[in-house]
Amino acid sequence: MRRLASVLVGLFVAVGSARQANAEQASLAFTHAGTTRRFTASELLARADAAEVAIPDDVAYGRGGRYRAVPLRALLSEMPPDSQSDTLESRAADGFVAQIPLSLVKAAATGGAVPWIAIEAPGQPWPNLPGKAQGPGPFYLVWQHPERSGVASEQWPYQLASLEVVESPVHRWPQLATDPSLAPDAPARRGEVVFVANCLPCHRLNSGGAGEMGPDLGPPMNVTAYLTETGLRAIVREPRSVRTWPLQQMPGFSSDALPDSDLDAVIAYLRQSARHIAPAAGTTK
Repeated sequence: MRRLASVLVGLFVAVGSARQANAEQASLAFTHAGTTRRFTASELLARADAAEVAIPDDVAYGRGGRYRAVPLRALLSEMPPDSQSDTLESRAADGFVAQIPLSLVKAAATGGAVPWIAIEAPGQPWPNLPGKAQGPGPFYLVWQHPERSGVASEQWPYQLASLEVVESPVHRWPQLATDPSLAPDAPARRGEVVFVANCLPCHRLNSGGAGEMGPDLGPPMNVTAYLTETGLRAIVREPRSVRTWPLQQMPGFSSDALPDSDLDAVIAYLRQSARHIAPAAGTTK
């Protein structure tokens, strides 16, 4: 029994050491204008501009929190200039890929929401997320004053692995664009913006997008062709009210996170995408 106990103790120590080593090796890849830099957690934490930031409405935890973080705009300013790109693509370890307009990041300079890269200190893991077996580390994009710029809940990517400055989603995947013949104030036009911010991180549409967590909502059959409007609205608001399974991941969007007018616009956008698909030019990264 003593030998077994010694073996188990040794195993736990080895596992703990491996986890700590992995945490110490964690790095965030940042690509801009073809140049990639990797920042380790230790390097970011040692920066002169690292600071303790309070996040009153932390999306990941659903409560207030504090993080050691560095300003995202400062990291951007250190990368080569690129006048052709206008979007920050953030990739998480689980396949979540958020498309964040650079205008949203830069708005901090004129009184808008302020983005920070929160860093999990090596050997000091953050608490597990509600209902999950892991925390949001090692890197998490958080916002101060998100209401100033209308930052969406899906624009708080956690478990970050990489950030890349790229062209907008519609430039890379023209099939995401609304029918150009639509009126400027058509709900589907607003729906495109809302879909890219809230749905594209997990779902593709007509093969456009980079998300890997959910199914393509276009082919082989558009989602509006096999779901009633009532069912589609219920899935968006509370997926488990429609169907459940053990590995279900999609969260529900409350009316605070996604107002009824935005949900109306998304449904209008999905319906028109079934009728109009732009030429599938561009890349499918």
